[in-house]
Amino acid sequence: MQIRELDKTLQLHNDGQLTVFPVGTGSAFTKKNYQNNYILIKGDKHIMIDCGTRAPEALYQLGHAVTDIKNFLITHSHADHIGGLEEAILLGRYVKKQKPHIVITPKYEKLLWNDSLKGGSAWNESKKHGYLGFDDFFVPHRPKKYRGLDRDAWEIDYEGFNLIIFRTMHYPDNSESWKDSAFSTGLIIDKKVLFSGDTRFDRSMVETITSRFPIEYIFHDVQFFPGGVHAPFDELKTLAPEIKAKTILMHYPDNYLDYSDTISDEGFHSFVKAHTYYDFF
Repeated sequence: MQIRELDKTLQLHNDGQLTVFPVGTGSAFTKKNYQNNYILIKGDKHIMIDCGTRAPEALYQLGHAVTDIKNFLITHSHADHIGGLEEAILLGRYVKKQKPHIVITPKYEKLLWNDSLKGGSAWNESKKHGYLGFDDFFVPHRPKKYRGLDRDAWEIDYEGFNLIIFRTMHYPDNSESWKDSAFSTGLIIDKKVLFSGDTRFDRSMVETITSRFPIEYIFHDVQFFPGGVHAPFDELKTLAPEIKAKTILMHYPDNYLDYSDTISDEGFHSFVKAHTYYDFF
């Protein structure tokens, strides 16, 4: 992996390698580091992973409008992951006159539309068939069922990226596995990068994926207190040393630097750094 610093404006293209670019790195209520949303870049193609409430602001600081994003993949429906989507689709329909593309399963499309986006979007126009629907704002692309993991998963080859989308155990805090959790997902990117998405500590997920794929690095959710709906550091540090060494911690609080020595002492790679290119060759 090569790490490159940003030079003012985010470049949505590269020389053909896989690049993971953190638009933000913070937890849901961060005031300093934007929210934990990412852009994958390869050649002249890109996909934005999540679009939280502050994502349009973060993109503006990087030299882009949210309508410059052509492709989305959303991991789950908390506001720090979908709060900027309404701006994206309303500007897309009424200003840009162009629908963004989205990688999404039919099940999650229904949840995302009916439980989150419909209220601010559907009734902006009336049509002969009723009001606006998901397809009036997005061009959906469907991943296919993937059966190589210990949980529900889907796979798609899209815009030059291979993406395996898998269920995570995020919330509520009393769920016992991904099976009784609300719909939330993580990603395996080009079979070399594991992106946990939002998840509580799930040893099976990490160990199964790292044993079945040549994972080079892991971007993993973290929190620094017990309980809750994210992965407590005290549980993450029980992972094997070879896993911790390639684990980059994300979705952290504003005071994350207070824990820099702690994560180093426990053998973790680093905290992810916002507005930085992580290149994989």
